[in-house]
Amino acid sequence: MNIKLSSQQVKDTGEQGLLERLQRFCPPEIIGDDAAVLETAPGQSLVVTTDVLVDGVHFSNLTTSPEDTGWRAAAANLSDLAAMGASPLGITVGLGLPGELRVSWVERLYQGMTECLQKYNTPIVGGDVVRSPVTTLAITAFGQVNPSQIIRRSAAVLGDAIVVTGVHGASHAGLELLLHPELGQNLKDVERTALIRAHQRPQPRLDVLPILWKILASQCPMPHAPCPMPIAGMDSSDGLADAIIQICRASGVGAVLEYRQISVPKTFNNWLTPDQALKYALYGGEDFELVLCLPQELALVLVQHLGEGAAIAGRIIAGSKVILHDEQKKFPDQVLNLSQGFQHFGQ
Repeated sequence: MNIKLSSQQVKDTGEQGLLERLQRFCPPEIIGDDAAVLETAPGQSLVVTTDVLVDGVHFSNLTTSPEDTGWRAAAANLSDLAAMGASPLGITVGLGLPGELRVSWVERLYQGMTECLQKYNTPIVGGDVVRSPVTTLAITAFGQVNPSQIIRRSAAVLGDAIVVTGVHGASHAGLELLLHPELGQNLKDVERTALIRAHQRPQPRLDVLPILWKILASQCPMPHAPCPMPIAGMDSSDGLADAIIQICRASGVGAVLEYRQISVPKTFNNWLTPDQALKYALYGGEDFELVLCLPQELALVLVQHLGEGAAIAGRIIAGSKVILHDEQKKFPDQVLNLSQGFQHFGQ
């Protein structure tokens, strides 16, 4: 979508003028009323998720262009839908903007969102704009899912394998390279670029769902018949450790995470120590991979279909602890917790 950008400031354009410009990014047949009406298919459940991003907390012009901020915001919400097993239907966007902000910045933000959403045929169907002392972006995403295919955190059972759909730590590594360009001197330009892109343009793993459903359908005795098989999971936007701990808490189980089964970018070997690589993977966050708990035999098939980066990282056990284990016994078992990950109101 190529649209001529405005050089005006938000305070000069006004609310209605800004909304008029932003409506060009939305389907005209949906925009215009007080709320969007989205039709879902029969036998489908509506899934709704909301994320709020604040300037200086979730994004910064030091590391992220307006286009990348828009992409990341859209990707975060699509990832939440994927974590529930849902296909996206549309999003609404709430903006809190300082009056001095340039309109072109907001338009570039929407261009980034649109670039991400177009990959998944997902429209912007509405929103709101208000004055704010700090730039704030709130997105609500809507999706649909067959009730028998809803992925919940609370569905993990003893013996389940823990599948991670890709590498972890890449986004945090990209952020560190942006903040500290002197790092990673041993990295090739293409390797550095790939890590930075992992931070600026993360990919929501909606592509995993059709593969997962096909594998599950192959286990059903009657073709085309409902074949409910509870799958536990969530995305790893707050870090791999957080995802596994949250699943275990919701399911009333524990887990063993195998140190050498945690997938990290191969380029980590060129500039990070093993301890640093592990910390990035466990607590870095914003990788937007899926963490799924399912029977061992199905997990093996899923990992094989997903290819490089996907792995069985551990298993569900009795108890309540999430234990990091090294089968080579080079370091003792440790119990994972959330204290090392990002907390909005942590001290």
